[in-house]
Amino acid sequence: MAGRIPQHFIDELVARTDIIEVIGNRVPLKKAGKDYKACCPFHDEKTPSFTVVPDKQFYHCFGCGAHGTSLGFLMEYDHLSFVEAIEELANRAGMQVPREEDPNARPKPADDLYATLEKAAELYRRELKGSERAKEYLKARGLTGETAARFGIGYVPDAWDTALKHVGVNQEAVQRLLQVGLIIERERRGNANPGHYDRFRDRVMFPIRDARGRTIGFGGRILDKGEPKYLNSPETELFHKGKELYGLFEARQNSRNLNRIMVVEGYMDVVRLHQAGVTYAVATLGTATTSEHLTRLFRICNELVFCFDGDRAGRAAAWRALENSLPEVRQGRQIRFLFLPEGHDPDSLVGEEGREAFEARLGHASTLSEYFIRELSSRVDVHTVDGRAQLAEMARPLVNRIPQGVYRELLADELSRVVGMSAERLLNLLTTERTGTPRAQPEAAPAMRRAVRPQQSSPGRSNLVRQAVRLLVHFPGAASAVKNADALHTVDRPGVPLLLELLNDLSDNPCPTTGVLLERWRGRPDYESLVKLAESECIARSSAEAAQELSGAVDRLVLEDQPARRFQELLDKQAAAGLSREEKLELQGLLSEKAARSGSRPRRT
Repeated sequence: MAGRIPQHFIDELVARTDIIEVIGNRVPLKKAGKDYKACCPFHDEKTPSFTVVPDKQFYHCFGCGAHGTSLGFLMEYDHLSFVEAIEELANRAGMQVPREEDPNARPKPADDLYATLEKAAELYRRELKGSERAKEYLKARGLTGETAARFGIGYVPDAWDTALKHVGVNQEAVQRLLQVGLIIERERRGNANPGHYDRFRDRVMFPIRDARGRTIGFGGRILDKGEPKYLNSPETELFHKGKELYGLFEARQNSRNLNRIMVVEGYMDVVRLHQAGVTYAVATLGTATTSEHLTRLFRICNELVFCFDGDRAGRAAAWRALENSLPEVRQGRQIRFLFLPEGHDPDSLVGEEGREAFEARLGHASTLSEYFIRELSSRVDVHTVDGRAQLAEMARPLVNRIPQGVYRELLADELSRVVGMSAERLLNLLTTERTGTPRAQPEAAPAMRRAVRPQQSSPGRSNLVRQAVRLLVHFPGAASAVKNADALHTVDRPGVPLLLELLNDLSDNPCPTTGVLLERWRGRPDYESLVKLAESECIARSSAEAAQELSGAVDRLVLEDQPARRFQELLDKQAAAGLSREEKLELQGLLSEKAARSGSRPRRT
């Protein structure tokens, strides 16, 4: 149904929904004090770290970081879209989802683009059914009809106008085909209409699906010899190859709780592995594994296996994957590398030896640290001092990409055995810039610690803003206690615009819980910041206490900002027309106060 769902309805729906009932119907919850706990349904764990807070209508996993409201849980667990999750909750509550038209809103073309891609996918599936040549090709590659149907595989004939003829039925449809990259505009000659032609011709078509199962692009494999062997959709409004992974939707459909994900290189690798029972395989889309890929995958599970061909290209791809993985290395995460025998890829090997033998190879996969040291060591002569020094120098920029913590220290310890020096000394050298300045300074001397302690321990006004916003996130009703919110307009501090917007919004439209507040902010730039504050501990323990703390924080922000504003007023006047004797004394006093806070000597005016 067309039209936007009113925000007031979403507020009411989330407020009327019992998050314990929604999650409890899918995950066995156990009461733990005021809250409920369970083993997280989004990653494998033995000790419960998944917590549901009923009074805030919010859940959070301290293991994998999953979080959200009842709406968010349905979207993540049941793989529903936002609108589908709203409709599901509304059906449970016996409520009718209203729609409203916004006369000032610009029409969003995304729905039309998704529909265009789905029409193309249906067309390619029909063409596959009618092409004996394409079906024989897939059979020769070992695919069954059931697997082809599960992945929506199709075929596009060797013609220049297949999509144009069947999907581009009018000028608007042609424009949408251009937007999703299924057709290409011909070069313009003079004033003649350039016309268009199909991007994909005589290829097996693999639809690329997003997390909701919507087709967002295609990969096409040529049937006979020719270049390029694989052709992907170009970057479009819907398709960004640096973010998407082929087969991830199918992997999540097959198992809600993935313990491991295997990253391979090709469409056919994914399809054959899934058919053999290795249903946790995904593939990048003609690009190296990006940080966005890794962030997305580690939200799902804590173990990744990169599986590459044993040839030179496979080893190069593996090293790029390692380099991109380093910033994502954390304690509790596991990254391994599996290299296949020369002349084999996952497609051919799993077809030859079957699932059990293929998965047995995972026991011999190299950990990131093993592969890291082995690869760097192979590039130098570790039996010489020069070679070991060169190894340490090559490792320096790579080690510095790993977040500080246990893993980086353990890797340095392993490297130290090869280089031949103590782990502590090596780590200090590795984390020191070429100029000799350490990136992370060691603990300061006692005198220096005393000098900097007041500055470090002072909360600062920016922290005061954060404290106020945190109070509002945990206790939205506390906004009614603030009587001088308008005075914040003159306070020039980071975060104040968000604080003021929250106060005004909650004053005009009160909401009862954290969950309702977060859903109101979903899709806005500050949403993730508010979620992080919802996950953090709040100093207040009750609504009354929160109201008192919030009112005091706002008063302090306004009061502390007055000297700064007066200081600037006097400076401006001094530059423009000069100051009276009383004003000069006032400015000198303000300078003294400022110097006292910063620890410096005031200058004379």
